Amino acid sequence: MKSAVTLQDVAELAGVSAKTVSRVINGDQAVTDKTTQRVKKAITALSYTPNPHARSLRTGRDQAIALVVDSISDPFFAALAEGVEEVAREAGLFLIVANAGDSATREREVVDSLLHRSISGLILVPCLLSYDASTSPFGPRGVPLVVVDRPLEDLNVDTVLVDNSESAQRAVAHLIAHGHRRIGFVGTTIERYTARERLAGYRAALEAADIAFDPSIVAVTPYKSPAERSHVEFLLSGPDPVTAIFVADARRSLDVVRILHQINRTDIAYVGFDDLVVAESLNPPLTVVRQDPLEIGRTAANTLVSRIRGDQRPPERLVLSTTLVVRGSGEIRPPIFRPLSTTQEKTA
Repeated sequence: MKSAVTLQDVAELAGVSAKTVSRVINGDQAVTDKTTQRVKKAITALSYTPNPHARSLRTGRDQAIALVVDSISDPFFAALAEGVEEVAREAGLFLIVANAGDSATREREVVDSLLHRSISGLILVPCLLSYDASTSPFGPRGVPLVVVDRPLEDLNVDTVLVDNSESAQRAVAHLIAHGHRRIGFVGTTIERYTARERLAGYRAALEAADIAFDPSIVAVTPYKSPAERSHVEFLLSGPDPVTAIFVADARRSLDVVRILHQINRTDIAYVGFDDLVVAESLNPPLTVVRQDPLEIGRTAANTLVSRIRGDQRPPERLVLSTTLVVRGSGEIRPPIFRPLSTTQEKTA
């Protein structure tokens, strides 16, 4: 019987080291294009399939799944990890959690290291990193992979997330229903999938209400940077200031709430994306779009365990629901509120 093709066989045919083959398989962009193409040709010629998962089953090592997130210190990812760990424990697996630090380079290092530990499966919150589908070690014949919060455009894998655009649209429509037409947006730069989708939902709500989009009242900062007081003060100044603010993530929600209290502007209506532990304790209590990270974690882990146990169905995109939690801040009316009739609205 012909023996299985090994990583070393590929390395010998391509004229490179086994480590270089491994780097190409894991998408290391530091490998030159010429070398990458040579390795890919060898993989194709030998019909080699990267399969760290099979190695795990043969050796019996590391009956574990891994979770890679931006930062486990983030309350959202901490709760997500709790949901994953709950399912893993019930399945007889232990969980390895690693931080990628919102860095594509760090994510590459972490994922590569975990794959060499022969984990049984991986749940990943991807950064701005891409994976080459032709050499990916993930999938039915490799390591089962589930991505959460943000999809991977390059790989057709199981994905668990919420409808960020629809949820943001619902939040902004709530503010519009309470009389607001000048609604500021505070969020992160649009390189991130969630930021793009939430800004799209904000714009869709404005369009549905025949409100012109005004880019001057959109305040965005890099992902790891806080919302700036000058941005909030700008939104609230001038001849046509905003009367409401939609904040697109929890990190900036805390910043904006603090700034509004510092400048004594708690009269501004406010809806945030993601709940906060202190939301009910603030004055006014915060109206938020709540997604359930525990349920996201459980759903991702159940999907992964199913794949580990041999589920061969096509990859699924699982979109979980969100809830608009009404507490008070999103129901504040603008200083002068007079509902317009349909005729008045069209001629205003």
